[in-house]
Amino acid sequence: MKQYGRKRILAGLTSTIAIIGISTLPAAPSNAEPDIDDVKARVDTLYHQAEQASERYNDAKLKLDDLEADLSALKADEKKQQAKVDSMTSAVSDAVAAQYEGQDISTTGQLVLSNSPDEFLDDLNTLSAYNDVQADTVGDYTRESDALEIRREATEERADELADTKADLESNKDEADDKLAEAKKLLDKLEAEERARFEEEASRGSTTRLPSNVPVSGRAAAAVNYALGQVGDAYVYGAAGPSAFDCSGLTMMAWAQAGVGLPHSSSAQMGSGTSVSSSDLKPGDLVFYYSPVSHVGMYIGGGQIVHAANPGSGVTIAGVFSMPFSGAVRPG
Repeated sequence: MKQYGRKRILAGLTSTIAIIGISTLPAAPSNAEPDIDDVKARVDTLYHQAEQASERYNDAKLKLDDLEADLSALKADEKKQQAKVDSMTSAVSDAVAAQYEGQDISTTGQLVLSNSPDEFLDDLNTLSAYNDVQADTVGDYTRESDALEIRREATEERADELADTKADLESNKDEADDKLAEAKKLLDKLEAEERARFEEEASRGSTTRLPSNVPVSGRAAAAVNYALGQVGDAYVYGAAGPSAFDCSGLTMMAWAQAGVGLPHSSSAQMGSGTSVSSSDLKPGDLVFYYSPVSHVGMYIGGGQIVHAANPGSGVTIAGVFSMPFSGAVRPG
């Protein structure tokens, strides 16, 4: 009995000690602060995703401009062709009327009132006078009517494509805005001291120290000097100056100072010059990053680029291989 009693007491003590041990463990924080490195990685990803969406927006805007110009030209061509068909309709009607001169011309009246070229031809085929009308006139009318229909179809296709492109614009803009809002929400959660550390780490690998001398001349000098003059300016998606830029907006405006027109799109700019290798870079060359291309900077020599980096860093200077390199071109 004594032995059994000791066992019961020992078991009770063991349980009590275990309970006390558990109760003294530090409680897990219910609202743990976000890890600075995790936040940095997530914000960098969101900035990049936002830039990808923004550059797709720029591409869609270029396409939209082309489509609007194309649609305007097609509408003008269609209007001109419509006038030509209307004129020929009148000529064929007059020819049919002449065949019915002195007779009941109610059928001719119906012909003149036809609502479309197809209806006109159908009505024309019902008239016994059809074979008496000059074959060349009717043949010409048929060809011009077909040409008008082709123009109408082309106009409708461009109008549909234009509507789709506008939808793409809105979608890409919304995506960029959403990514930026998510990044801001993450940053807002950081305390002031952690925020300062984050901004310091975010700028690591880039510098705003301007080179004392960039060996460049000719038209490229105007482009490089303009780009360097914007260091410290803000990064804003879709912006092209005068005090805020996105990546392709900066390079577009820089080369505009040299009289070279570039599209406001990093992927489009990659096709706007002579391709050069990374070992043959010269100041003024455009350097592209990621696959598919979604970022561009300008080479300034010494293994560095000036670029509109992201909303956290603005326009700054970084190493030419600080991002995944995908190619380079020499404008002009």
